[in-house]
Amino acid sequence: MASFIVEGGHKLHGSITPQGAKNEALQVLCAVLLTRETVVINNLPDILDVNNLIDLIASIGVRVEKRAKGTYAFTADTLDTAYLRSADFLKKCNKLRGSVMLIGPLLARLGEVTYAKPGGDKIGRRRLDTHFQGMVNLGATFQYDQQLLAYRFSGKHLKGSYMLLDEASVTGTANIIMASVLAEGTTTIYNAACEPYLQQLCKLLNSMGAKISGVGSNLLTIEGVSELHGTQHTLLPDMIEVGSFIGMAAITGSELRIKEAGIRDLGIIPDAFRRLGIRIEEEGDDLVIPAQEHYQIESFLDGSILTVADAPWPGLTPDLLSVLLVVATQAKGTVLIHQKMFESRLFFVDKLIDMGAQIILCDPHRAVVVGHDHQRQLKHNNMTSPDIRAGIAMLIAAMSAEGTSRIDHIDQIDRGYEDIEHRLNAIGASIKREE
Repeated sequence: MASFIVEGGHKLHGSITPQGAKNEALQVLCAVLLTRETVVINNLPDILDVNNLIDLIASIGVRVEKRAKGTYAFTADTLDTAYLRSADFLKKCNKLRGSVMLIGPLLARLGEVTYAKPGGDKIGRRRLDTHFQGMVNLGATFQYDQQLLAYRFSGKHLKGSYMLLDEASVTGTANIIMASVLAEGTTTIYNAACEPYLQQLCKLLNSMGAKISGVGSNLLTIEGVSELHGTQHTLLPDMIEVGSFIGMAAITGSELRIKEAGIRDLGIIPDAFRRLGIRIEEEGDDLVIPAQEHYQIESFLDGSILTVADAPWPGLTPDLLSVLLVVATQAKGTVLIHQKMFESRLFFVDKLIDMGAQIILCDPHRAVVVGHDHQRQLKHNNMTSPDIRAGIAMLIAAMSAEGTSRIDHIDQIDRGYEDIEHRLNAIGASIKREE
């Protein structure tokens, strides 16, 4: 198990370019199963979750060719149906949360699939009802195999239907879209998630010959087609990395340029940081974070304490609340962080409190942060990363802290951030990986 040894107090400088979007990568990699022709994907990040999913679809029978850094060609002309029924397939699915999006493509392609409960971050209950109900709405059936501890789906002739999702699940919407594109007739999905990742998935599928309209809204209409063909696709910059870099620059009082940030697809992320008092300038598609000795949290217009909460797109992504919370520890003022979606994501704040942060954990979903205004530096600490986003938040805290901190279980960070220590060291950080 690897750890990061982080020497805090170093200023960042220069520029950094975000990797390709992790969440988009997991969706489009599953989509390559929908055609027998070659699909080329550019800007794939070299991270554990993506590499593990590539390994999984290769085991299924997809031919994988690496053409350049971040560019892969995938050809799913023949799938190994015997492997899809094997214990090894179920074991690999169980270790990777993104593998849940294999259900829709495999059901559409083969008419059946056996699937184990997925793994991933331990951040609270992450139910699969939306995924399963979507398959049922298309005419599939499923049952739980107690011996295999897995679900068996069957749906030889999927048919389009109208469905109103009980939650705007990103991966649930993606799964239903991928099952619907080859279904007979028209599928209408209301209360669909509409994150840029979903928009990119629809863009990919339409370029493969699918007929999806309403892209970017919460009402999607999908006219089923008989087959899809190959195409090329380029991933967006990772908005969570962009937000992480904004946070790093702000809390260390550094000037930093984030190149090719994909500003058009960041939604309200820059404004969420601006509400904490952080200056962000836009130059073309670059974000420039000027050095600030102090940043002051805004209040609401009536003078009440600011609340920063996650919400379905175009609201604030929950993946950045951990970063915003850490950044707030050195702001001037008070903010309530409200994590609505997951009940275990804020538990890492105990480590920040040990570092001297002034945080009141009200309940599993809410934390009040009273900022230090850079008058009192965080202290070094030994920490363990429980999930990707808490891990990067701990890294940001350690980069701003006095002394040297240790973060264990950094494979969680590696799941979502490519070669992060070398990229940050190149702009002034002091991070050492210890095996």
